[in-house]
Amino acid sequence: MPNPSRLRAAAVSALLLSCLVAGCGKDAGDEDLTAQKLDWEDCPAPSQAEGGGSAPSPLPNGGTWQCATMKAPLDWDDPKGDTIGIALIRAQTSGPADRRIGSLVFNFGGPGGSGVSTLPAFGEDYEKLRTRYDLVSFDPRGVGRSAGVRCENDRQLDAYFQQDTTPDDAAERATLLDNTEEFNAACERNSGKTLPHVRTTDAARDMDLMRQVLGDRRLYYFGISYGTELGGVYAHLFPKNVGRAVFDAVVDPTQTSEQGALGQARGFQRALDNYAEDCTSQVEDCPVGDTAEDVKNRIATLLKDLDAKPIPGAFPRELTQSAATNGIAQALYSKDFWPYLTEGLEQAYDGDGRILMLLSDSMNGRSENGEYSNIAAANVSINCADDKPRYSVADVEARLPEFRAASPLFGDFLAWSMVTCTDWPVPGAADHPDVSAPGAAPILVIGNTGDPATPYEGAGRMVDALGEGVGVELTYRGQGHGAYDSKNECVQSAVNGYLLDGTVPAAGTVCS
Repeated sequence: MPNPSRLRAAAVSALLLSCLVAGCGKDAGDEDLTAQKLDWEDCPAPSQAEGGGSAPSPLPNGGTWQCATMKAPLDWDDPKGDTIGIALIRAQTSGPADRRIGSLVFNFGGPGGSGVSTLPAFGEDYEKLRTRYDLVSFDPRGVGRSAGVRCENDRQLDAYFQQDTTPDDAAERATLLDNTEEFNAACERNSGKTLPHVRTTDAARDMDLMRQVLGDRRLYYFGISYGTELGGVYAHLFPKNVGRAVFDAVVDPTQTSEQGALGQARGFQRALDNYAEDCTSQVEDCPVGDTAEDVKNRIATLLKDLDAKPIPGAFPRELTQSAATNGIAQALYSKDFWPYLTEGLEQAYDGDGRILMLLSDSMNGRSENGEYSNIAAANVSINCADDKPRYSVADVEARLPEFRAASPLFGDFLAWSMVTCTDWPVPGAADHPDVSAPGAAPILVIGNTGDPATPYEGAGRMVDALGEGVGVELTYRGQGHGAYDSKNECVQSAVNGYLLDGTVPAAGTVCS
């Protein structure tokens, strides 16, 4: 989910290594971090921790993506202590200077996703917004090049993601717990100094510093998935600093991690039901089942068979039950991926697990060359620092019937994910985030009825939790994770109208 007179040289080397691992900088002393000037330069290729790949392509008008590093306190309770670097990326506005509103800051979720690598990949989708904003994103602390958390190495991660995460007996349960404890110990060993400081409240404070350094009186913000939780926490901490903000694919802020996992079980099952119905309603025969129930039954049989005997996947690895379940879940994030799911299932029924394994690799941040980004390490680190509950095997076993009722396919998988933080070295902050934001400017909150990862019901609860007069709910009757990037004209018109012109859509607007 992983790393430089002999006594004096060894001491210096150890000090340098500890700073590299923790991402620490010099003591801030009396330096006013709000007055720092960013040194924007053309962006390099993303680091492996950010997912690797090539430097971002030029912008449509011939401009370039620019990158910079902002200094922030490692510990916000000690703002004059050590600093870390927060990696930023921007595309300057394409419109005239007198029409520029400010910087529009994006967080694409995870937690653990690199905004520095993600924003250019989807930048074309936000070109209209760039007519009045600089588009800005960042690697939140613990992610990518922002003091990225390191846990296990690539070889260890290959084994970690192949393990049986739905244990059937005492021996398999013991193995799962041992592997989880080993992973968590590696995080502490390699990134122990950083782990207490990657909470969402820390990232929210980084965003308010970012707002000031970028020169904006208010924060203009577009949060997607976990980015909605981060945005809600920001609004709670800094309600008077909220400018125009959009939350898309909304995390339910009222739930514990257990309730969130159960909600995801229902959400992914709903998405699987929709996929099966869609496949079998096509004019041509659905190649993975004759009816929707047949599709789901055949998938269940495949997973049961893989539990007993994996099949060849991406050489030399085999497709295990866990990897297949993960790959199916990844394909349900977007309706655009449904054809890949159909093809992957067809292959798997014929004994070839490559496509499902590649989908699983995508979820886990594994590149074709076998190297991992740090998304898995960051995801666990941020979630475990945020979430106070710690669950035992007995807790999981007591809740398994409810999880299975919510989803015959994903129930066990998500129930057992509850033990991820059991041996985490840092205590969790709270049962759930506080997003109450009385006095904040209106926040447009978009729920997608077919969203598997952040089920639709969470949008309404976010609106209620933000408080009266703050959250404005919009419903998108669609499929996939999120609404704006679906290209739905109604959704995009509402979002663009608010962010560009300040026009708040009517509460309860429905797009389909």
